[in-house]
Order: sequence, then structure tokens, then C-alpha cells
Amino acid sequence: QVQLVESGGGLVQAGGSLRLSCAASGRTFSLYVMGWFRQAPGKEREFVSAITRSGGITYYGDSVKGRFTISRDNVKNTVYLQMNSLKPEDTAVYYCAADVTIVVPTRENEYDYWGQGTQVTVSS
Repeated sequence: QVQLVESGGGLVQAGGSLRLSCAASGRTFSLYVMGWFRQAPGKEREFVSAITRSGGITYYGDSVKGRFTISRDNVKNTVYLQMNSLKPEDTAVYYCAADVTIVVPTRENEYDYWGQGTQVTVSS
């Protein structure tokens, strides 16, 4: 198993930036495909980004392409989400997710392990 703890959320003005971190503990971090999802009030959870075990391949949701960047440090057991040019519609709780066996990294139900979430609020 792996335990995930997100951090880095907060309140930012539109156009600003935040970097989220997700620290993992437990089994070997490099075994896991890592993903970020988000859920806004009254909406379903939405795929944001994912990264393969080595970090060689990344995936992004259409709404964040060109603005967000996912990366990982397999020594520090941490995955990051750099969020630039933030918009009010990016306001949501952001969740880190992990699993060893992933067929479609963009699919929420592929992930067995989830963090508690971190709130991101973008003011206009």
C-alpha cells in the first residue's frame, strides 16, 4: 500500500501560480503511476494530469493543457503539479492518486490509492 499526502493548496488571484505536492510513503514510489484529479463543488471529479513511473510520459486534461505541468521525484517520493495562469474555474479540491497497474491513466477508477485532497481557490 501507499499513503498519499497533498500540500500546497491555497488562495490565489487569477493569473497566479501554485505548486501542489503529493508525498508518498509505503511501498516503492517508483512502482506507481501517479495522477491528479480535482472536484469542484457540485461537479464530478475530473482528471487533471498523470505521469508514468519513470516520468517519461505525461497526460493532461484539455482544460489544463499548456498551463499545468506534472513532474515527479522518485528519490523524494513526491509528485508535483505546477499550476500557472490559474483561472477561477480551476477552483476545486485537488486529489493525488496512485496505482501500480494502470491501463488508462486518465480514468479515475483505475486508481486505488487517494490522498485527502488540498483546496485550491482562484479569485477573479
